[in-house]
Amino acid sequence: MITGDLVDAGDPREYELLREVIGRFPLPLHLVAGNHDSPKQLLATLGDSGFLGSGAAEGGERANYTVDYPAFSIVVLDSHHPGHPGGLLGEPQLTWLDHELSRRPDIPALVCVHHPPIPLGIPFMDGMRLADGDALAEVLARHGNVARVLAGHVHRPITAAFAGSLLAVAPSTHMQTNLALREGVPGYAAEPTAFLLHLLTASAWVTHTVQVSHTAAPVLGF
Repeated sequence: MITGDLVDAGDPREYELLREVIGRFPLPLHLVAGNHDSPKQLLATLGDSGFLGSGAAEGGERANYTVDYPAFSIVVLDSHHPGHPGGLLGEPQLTWLDHELSRRPDIPALVCVHHPPIPLGIPFMDGMRLADGDALAEVLARHGNVARVLAGHVHRPITAAFAGSLLAVAPSTHMQTNLALREGVPGYAAEPTAFLLHLLTASAWVTHTVQVSHTAAPVLGF
């Protein structure tokens, strides 16, 4: 899962390049729309690919979809809120989520959304979180099969209890943000790039933080 901000400006040419790059990836890969994305352009370029699942179609406006595997389901939400850095799901998408989680009640589900649904203690990022996180929590609390809620946006590995499950915010494979617990705009931290590995063991889901570099990514790409 790439939990959002797949490109920078939502330009069609960016998605063509994205398709070329991830097309070389050897494992199943699924995409989440973030605030830097254009869901419409994402669907136009990748809607016919295996990177998006059922419910996502070319010509649509929302990049929410479901992928069913034998041992678990992936339910992807689109929190892109045009003109806003923060996120919004909206009632129709929450109703859709409720239905999707009901289809396989005995199978674990990973619910993916770009914007974290709760404050995480970083004021600047908390000001652009998911606006209807409480409504999302109400839906998830009705279902006992939500193994993880996966998010991005913050560029730091963070975990928190949420709606009877566990919220896991992924670090970045490019740049990490400072742990700015006071007011102000976070800068970028000299920390290794990383991703999260969610492993289904014999008794539980376990999440590992996997570093993919021993040094920080070049700040601002230079």
